[in-house]
Amino acid sequence: MMRTSTLQSKENTGRQLQSAITKRQRPKRPSAISATVTFAWRALLKIKYVPEQLFDITGFPIIYLLMFTYLFGGAIAGSTEQYLQFLLPGILVLTVVMITMYTGVDLNKDVSKGIFDRFRALPIWNPSVLTGALVIDILRYSVASIVIMTLGFILGFRPEGGLIGVVLAIFVLLFFAFSLSWIWTTLGLIMRTEKALMNFSMMILFPGTFISNIFVDPESMPSFLQVIVEVNPVSIVVTAVRALMEGSATFNQIIWAWIASGMIIVIFAPLTMYFYRNKK
Repeated sequence: MMRTSTLQSKENTGRQLQSAITKRQRPKRPSAISATVTFAWRALLKIKYVPEQLFDITGFPIIYLLMFTYLFGGAIAGSTEQYLQFLLPGILVLTVVMITMYTGVDLNKDVSKGIFDRFRALPIWNPSVLTGALVIDILRYSVASIVIMTLGFILGFRPEGGLIGVVLAIFVLLFFAFSLSWIWTTLGLIMRTEKALMNFSMMILFPGTFISNIFVDPESMPSFLQVIVEVNPVSIVVTAVRALMEGSATFNQIIWAWIASGMIIVIFAPLTMYFYRNKK
């Protein structure tokens, strides 16, 4: 009797377990926003556990502004105060543009460690792995911008465009930085090593930033170089940022900055997603 009762109890338990398994519903697939927020939080935790990387957005901006203002200001503009008014918008763009490459570096690390393959296998919105990281990158760019502007005000920078002009200039710059991040995500998926990616990035960034109107007015350059500087996307954005802070921005200056950024996104965002889906 006891043995029969035990068998019946086991059978009942088995039926209940089977019923629970068959009725269980698969969890809903997370929305694009939810997945993006999750990966953004992951990127934020990286900063929490490795706070040294914040030096790129706090230390370097201060070094750039102080060094170029006080080493070259007197020679180029006759006084550091006058040169600061011209230089600060350019240094703001230079600083943010330089730190955009770390988007691709972080992605390349995930690829080399194998985490990337795990993310691709998850039932999530595929671009969320990238967009989540880009959201936090925009936060990093914003912090760098605040650091530069704060130091600039301390040193004597006074934008004639007022607070509105400064805020609009930063928005234009953040959109440009967002567009550049897609270049580095594309390269982050192509390059085999982190070192190769950083070396290649510097080969693009240094000519792109120094052959521009960040430090000097292009009118002092040879005519053939002026042509290159004028079509350089960095120069286009610097012109818009500088004009907004000076309160003299025109519609064409702003729209060309948006067009330059939009063209980069149109080219490199699809390339990134192609390599993301077909990465082996």
